[in-house]
Amino acid sequence: MNRNFTVDVMVGLFVILGFCALAFLALRAGNMSGAVGLADVYEIRAKFDNIGGLKPRAAVRSAGVVVGRVTGIRFDDKTYQAEVTLAMDGRYKFPKDSSAKIMTSGLLGEQYLGIEPGGDTVLLEKGGVIKMTQSAVVLENLIGQFLYGKAAEGEKK
Repeated sequence: MNRNFTVDVMVGLFVILGFCALAFLALRAGNMSGAVGLADVYEIRAKFDNIGGLKPRAAVRSAGVVVGRVTGIRFDDKTYQAEVTLAMDGRYKFPKDSSAKIMTSGLLGEQYLGIEPGGDTVLLEKGGVIKMTQSAVVLENLIGQFLYGKAAEGEKK
């Protein structure tokens, strides 16, 4: 009886460890593991005409390195634009004239926000705004433009 109890406890611990590993992987795959992971974070904002499928907790990357996370998305009813709030890692400071664009990893992959540093000597501070932005490329719009262009070519012949 004592040997069966030990085997049961070991199997139980193995199952619990497996569930913990699955939960960890699910959080990492879903970008749910926190804003940046550090206490030193500053927030900045950027406005876009179209954010496509950008979601909160999406990565903010510069030169392929994750430098922050998207913490909030809201619609500004005065400018009719989407305002995106970013939590930036305090180790990385960007010039005030930096630009932001919404990019896609892979052909139909997840979207993230890419930051291109500018050349200004003044840096973005807490509450700063990135003024130069480029909206997401929406695949449906590209297909529609392509088909419209082909239809117009057909009418000219």
